[in-house]
Amino acid sequence: MQLWKSLTNGSSHGVLHVWAGEDFEHTPWRAVVADAHGLAASLRAAGVRPGTRVATILTNTPATVRGLLAIWLAGGAVASLPLPTRGQSDAEYGQQVAVLCERLDPTLLLADEAISALLPDRLTSDLPVLPWTLSGLAAPAGPFEPSPPGPNDLAFVQYSSGSTSTPKGCALTTRAIEAQMEIILSLTGGRPGNDTVTSWLPLSHDMGMFGCLLYAWAYDFHFVLSTPERFGMAPRTWFRDMSEYESTMTAGTSTAVYLATRAQGRAELPRGLASLRAAVIGAERLDWETMRAATERFGAYGMARTALQPAYGMAEATLAVSGKPWDQELRGTVLDGSALVDGVVAEVAEDHPRATRLVSNGPALPGVTLDTGAPGTVGEIVVRSPSLAEGYLGDPERTAARFPEGRLRTGDLGFTHEGEIYVVGRLDDMLSVGGRKVYASEMESAIDNHPQIRKGCVALVDVGTSGLPSLVLMIEPQGRPKDYQPIADHAAAAALEKSGVALTECLFLPRGALPRTPSGKIQRFRCRSLLTEGRLEPLARVVYA
Repeated sequence: MQLWKSLTNGSSHGVLHVWAGEDFEHTPWRAVVADAHGLAASLRAAGVRPGTRVATILTNTPATVRGLLAIWLAGGAVASLPLPTRGQSDAEYGQQVAVLCERLDPTLLLADEAISALLPDRLTSDLPVLPWTLSGLAAPAGPFEPSPPGPNDLAFVQYSSGSTSTPKGCALTTRAIEAQMEIILSLTGGRPGNDTVTSWLPLSHDMGMFGCLLYAWAYDFHFVLSTPERFGMAPRTWFRDMSEYESTMTAGTSTAVYLATRAQGRAELPRGLASLRAAVIGAERLDWETMRAATERFGAYGMARTALQPAYGMAEATLAVSGKPWDQELRGTVLDGSALVDGVVAEVAEDHPRATRLVSNGPALPGVTLDTGAPGTVGEIVVRSPSLAEGYLGDPERTAARFPEGRLRTGDLGFTHEGEIYVVGRLDDMLSVGGRKVYASEMESAIDNHPQIRKGCVALVDVGTSGLPSLVLMIEPQGRPKDYQPIADHAAAAALEKSGVALTECLFLPRGALPRTPSGKIQRFRCRSLLTEGRLEPLARVVYA
């Protein structure tokens, strides 16, 4: 495919529907592209041309979509810097952006005014910072000739979510992005010119950018773009928007599916969900009960049992590397949880005392190979893909370590079973307690099913000192419990049953206290930092040792 074809000839027929605060703004793609041409001329006059980089902080607004396309038309590479995250002070965020820009050496920085206000003077005094509307830039006279990045040129720098460390800039070429678009088309059974994609995911995240916006634009789909803030205030709007616009494809996280299912209640979806073919679910550990409950709940509105589509991917591969075929039902397997922690894949009956059910992330997608090591064991997932990044921009040491010989060492742990990938956790989620290995994500998944614990709001961290292990469980409770002790006891019992280890302490935190990435993943390394620095104000704490 020619990724920039629609940018340069304006032949699209699809419509962009963007939430503009009170309602959706409706604009044909060809009109969006025409607006982008005018903005691109101004960017060219401001110094954006082939080989330059433009730092961006992407938000889900009509102006952002137009400005994004304009950067490519002018020949620039888009660098998507992280949004502020929960638990991060304004000063910390400003410092993070300043450090990333020093490595990036951009020509401009585009951001909403509210975010620009957080940036330090040492950055803004040297770098022009403009709003997405590009107000203040005059449109030059004379013709403008588009020159988007070539196949092997840098087109996008996708900074990782920062869930486990400082964000890394994944350098993506036009060729890699084109390959990913074709991969997603196969994954979702897409029909160029005949689909409608709905999303609330942040454009700063790879699922929102490549899996939704760019995918819809590249294949001339109608695109319905809401915002993370609107979803957070009213999770029901996600499936309501899909019903209203008779969407065929969407994407989200397991936690978001849980919230939308719970929020749906007895509300009606007048147009139903019969059109929904593919709802790609990823970015975090998948929960079998969440997938099952959503399939049953939304099945009452016509959603196919095959619609929910677990997938696995990462920014370093542009996006997806595996996924359930769009026309097949969910698959899972029941394993011995204790054996799994020891790296052994052992199937057991559902009534086994250590049974744990994992959701399959599907087979490798076209052109992708996945290696997890010896059969029947858990190992690091290694990826080969035509949409791999060139490496981390300005970071040769981490590039050499993570991208050896054209492969990607993901840092994720998983196994292959009957030709499909199961993701267990991350190498940095593996804790060692008294010589015993513990998957933090496995314990968290078992604990957050309690009705008085907010779904996905559990973080296990090891803060041991002087060589002594100390496992602290950080929890955001649901509602206002009168007694925290029973909740803590449930968590301690689940931890002991799942992994044979004892918690040192349960820390109950106010809603929104756990630091997260913009896509919703908990930042475990920042949880540990906030805890050790004494920067948390708990509602209660229960100490066991």
